Amino acid sequence: MPGDTRRTFSSLTLNRRRALTFGLVAAAPAVHAQTPAAVAFKHGVAAGDPLADRLILWTRITTEPTATPAVTWQIAEEQAFARIVAKGTVIAQAASDHTVKIDVGGLKPGREYWYRFSAQGVTSPVGRARTLPVGATPDVVLAVVSCSLYPGGLFNAYEALAQQPRVDAVLHLGDYIYEYGAEPGQYGMEIGSKIGRVPDPPHEIVSLADYRRRHALYKADADLQAAHARAAWICVWDDHETANDSWIGGAENHQPEKEGVWATRKAAALKAYFEWMPIRDPKGRMAEAIQRSFDFGDLATLIMVETRLQARSEQLSFAKDLPITAGPDGRPNIDVKGFIARLNAPERALLGQEQEAWIGGELKRSRQSGRKWQVIGNQVVMARVFGPDLEKVAGPAWPEILAGLDEATRNEVAQAAQLFKLGLPMNLDSWDGYPAARERLYDLFKAADANPIVLAGDSHAFWVNDLLDASGRRVAWELGSTGITSPSWGDSAPKLPLGAAVTARNDEVIFNDQLSKGFALLTLTPDGAKAELFAVSTILAKPYETRRVATARSSSQAGALKRPTMD
Repeated sequence: MPGDTRRTFSSLTLNRRRALTFGLVAAAPAVHAQTPAAVAFKHGVAAGDPLADRLILWTRITTEPTATPAVTWQIAEEQAFARIVAKGTVIAQAASDHTVKIDVGGLKPGREYWYRFSAQGVTSPVGRARTLPVGATPDVVLAVVSCSLYPGGLFNAYEALAQQPRVDAVLHLGDYIYEYGAEPGQYGMEIGSKIGRVPDPPHEIVSLADYRRRHALYKADADLQAAHARAAWICVWDDHETANDSWIGGAENHQPEKEGVWATRKAAALKAYFEWMPIRDPKGRMAEAIQRSFDFGDLATLIMVETRLQARSEQLSFAKDLPITAGPDGRPNIDVKGFIARLNAPERALLGQEQEAWIGGELKRSRQSGRKWQVIGNQVVMARVFGPDLEKVAGPAWPEILAGLDEATRNEVAQAAQLFKLGLPMNLDSWDGYPAARERLYDLFKAADANPIVLAGDSHAFWVNDLLDASGRRVAWELGSTGITSPSWGDSAPKLPLGAAVTARNDEVIFNDQLSKGFALLTLTPDGAKAELFAVSTILAKPYETRRVATARSSSQAGALKRPTMD
């Protein structure tokens, strides 16, 4: 995905790399002005992983390092807390960084609840969340978000999401945090240094303490707190929760000689993730196995997959795997055929056999139970996407566009332009880097007679894609949500009509927007699906405006999946 300062525009071709307005803030008992409270709720509240009868509730206590305060939680059927349906007390342990997670059971299906915490006379903000419906379900509204680079801009899109009139659940598809430091030239710091968004700690995060501090920085943001308090979240990680372009054996942004053993760093990152995120902890499984499913009544099954740490083969790169040698006539000799053969090797994995088998079983279970839609919560873009001819797209303005870029970006854009002419994929870190694995997943779709909608994050761009298998058969459609703040390829060369060019070049791409920052809303009904793409006018200041960029619709009739259409 777009990941570091060396890879803004051509990252996918070269290396890959204020208040809580929706909950009542309960008044805390009076505290004597000269005896300040020993605890605080500086990181808000959150709920996650909703089921028909239960919710995960989360908060974090700011207190002394060795303290173990008792934390009381309450969940109610209305926001005034007159009808409390469950409550309890837990201890905030230093071993879990004073985070608290409760798996509250015994709730009613399809019901909105309000929750809060208190400790030592201090009461937290209030959050709300809805349990999953059972039985006949007329519709479901899901928000889709990804890629929130802290120094990249203000989290206005999170605030805009919190203001939506209806959100049944928020699906976060990864890159909730980023691992980079605050040194000049680090990813996002050109903006972050100007608007006061500086990562903490100020160095690249490697240790458990580092990852905890970075999660704490994010959760202290008022806009993110508002989005968490608005609805239950269902989350998976992508790569930056560990390190850029992670795979089963390492990551592009992990250097063992300086940063130690990959397994140690990964374990630290995952421990902090499970502490700080409202996600149900794996039981009886390795920590990397966060794939899980959620049934929304008789309407849809959401299948959240993991594509980074369990089975992913190392990414190919053009720099390493597409050598350019001098031919007999002195012209460059590029072995495109050999590169494509390596790319298509059947052993290249993204999900792994165990997860593929599980997905196949969940698809069949969903269809056999009569559910209309199977939604795949996936991290990276699945469609076949070839790079456009940038020089042709730019036309006579090409020299002027190149001249207007900084030297590093200019060199990358020029190199990308040449690579794209070879008919190569834009992004080797996406499913385009694992074609055989993609076909295996498509075979699972077909075997289950599923109606899949694939969700994608990672790319920092909006997508509506028509997914076709190797024979050209339609197997699914894809909704890609842009970043909350993270820069896209288009940000590097805003004068290039890149989104339109990508759409024109690729049969599977129906819509592509490489500039907007925001979120998507997916509304499902028995008759069809609607994707609304929302963008904020700026991530550099407040106030801002929210606009609907585009709307896509699709239906499934008589077992035939329809190509999405744009309003």
